[in-house]
Amino acid sequence: MKRGWWSCCCVSLLGLMVSCTGKKVQVSEEADLSLEDTLPAIVVPVQEPEIEEVTGPTRADELFDDFIWNFSSDERLQRNRVRFPLQVVTTEGTEQLQREDWEFDGLFADQPNYTLMFDNEEDLDFEADTSLNSAELEWLYLDSKIQQRYFFNRNKGAWMLDSISMSPLDINDDDGGFLSFYSHFANDSIYQLEHIANPIEFVTLDPDDEFSILETTMGVSQWFAFRPELPTDKLTNINYGQANNDRSRMKILKVNGFGDGSCIILYFRKRGGEWEMYKFEDTSI
Repeated sequence: MKRGWWSCCCVSLLGLMVSCTGKKVQVSEEADLSLEDTLPAIVVPVQEPEIEEVTGPTRADELFDDFIWNFSSDERLQRNRVRFPLQVVTTEGTEQLQREDWEFDGLFADQPNYTLMFDNEEDLDFEADTSLNSAELEWLYLDSKIQQRYFFNRNKGAWMLDSISMSPLDINDDDGGFLSFYSHFANDSIYQLEHIANPIEFVTLDPDDEFSILETTMGVSQWFAFRPELPTDKLTNINYGQANNDRSRMKILKVNGFGDGSCIILYFRKRGGEWEMYKFEDTSI
């Protein structure tokens, strides 16, 4: 009795397997088309490639100037070198900027040059200092009297933007400070001539040997033939850690071309309560 029951089960199971895997069902061409029209389209989502985060230092991190060039020019690197949420301090308060709200900031990349300020010649060496772990990039808006500062720190060899702040710029036409003087100097050619030493020290490349430096002097009347184009409404500055006091009696303004190798340095001093430019260097390549 048991044997007969088991045989029937085997036969039934065998028949079921044949019906599933054996003869194919023939569907007419018309029926196949109507079936296709009724099925919803299958949309396969396309995944966008993830942006690779810059987790370690690059060769450009060695010098802050090299890093800031890349930071100002490379949108992908910039986004990965901002520490989010980014603290932004303004005169209206403090906010935390999220990654999705960040917009690419070209800084001074769209300008022909950027400026640096120093209080003495020794501090010019800060530009080549590879041991720095903090630096500040400043915008000094002479017309609106606003100062915008970007604070960078180097962590495990990689420079990162940690915060941004905006505050009033301490500049007054009557305070005798360098910034108020420079604003007048850059915008008024008559005032400019009145505040240049005569003769003025002039340092440039030797026209007969481009690998040699020529140190000479020139009269004030020659200034307009050699003077560079100076920023008039705003200055930039990178604070590497050098002394930078607006009340200093000496100021050095360095104008670096953005990627073109140009380098111009203006030397100012304060005598008898008046600023004057006493030395001019143009060693542009």
